[in-house]
Amino acid sequence: MNAGANAPSPDHPFPRSYVLGCPVDQITLKQCVQYFESLISKRQRCHIVVVNAAKVVKSRGDTELRNVLAEADLIGADGVPIVWASRMIGQPLPGRVNGTDLMEALFEAAAEKGFRLYLLGARQHVIENAVNQLKQKYPRLNVVGYRNGYFNSVVEEQQVVKEINKAKPDILMLGMGTPMKEKWVKRHKEVLQVPIIHGVGGSFDIVGGITKRAPKWMQRHGLEWLFRLFQEPRRMWKRYLVTNSIFIWLVFKAWLDYRLRKSAIH
Repeated sequence: MNAGANAPSPDHPFPRSYVLGCPVDQITLKQCVQYFESLISKRQRCHIVVVNAAKVVKSRGDTELRNVLAEADLIGADGVPIVWASRMIGQPLPGRVNGTDLMEALFEAAAEKGFRLYLLGARQHVIENAVNQLKQKYPRLNVVGYRNGYFNSVVEEQQVVKEINKAKPDILMLGMGTPMKEKWVKRHKEVLQVPIIHGVGGSFDIVGGITKRAPKWMQRHGLEWLFRLFQEPRRMWKRYLVTNSIFIWLVFKAWLDYRLRKSAIH
């Protein structure tokens, strides 16, 4: 792979909105996949981060995460509440770029066009189940490597980065939580020779059949978080109930400020 894979794409083709100070690109899922396909053909790099209400709230108190978001090449609206909020404050987004939806769309594109995949993250048996399921669903899918997301030392972590580069994937998917995956990319972004880097969170668990995804109607109405809360109440209650409440309050204040400024102009 030539050095061009280490260079970010020279032009940012999408306008940006700002939701509670967090940048989010005005992009659809279809546009995102098409953009990635063009970058892979040019061997140009793009690290995409998708944000939901919890991540936006977390970034306000985590300087390192906030810096990662500011430096990301592309930022998608992972959750419906982000899209709703953008419209309330006068910076409307065209729709969500959900991380799991994007992952599945990239699997399909990779199987069709022969893109090379490397999957990193989750526990070993989970990632193995995920790869086996993918091979059954997409017989032509070219998974050039996979590994769990646990490291015993910095040296081991660096060795994994070397192994990824040696495998020469077109797409690297990271099955780690927030903000672990964002900070992992920040540590290794300049060394990784991979055109597309996408953090998929816990989506390998869904692919491997460990957990289920919310029904479509819950996804459409912004209730996917509630489905996950029912599945893992001990692990998820604080993330969703506390951070969602904070998010709603912050959006209300931002909406009120927007309305006041708009009234002052008129």
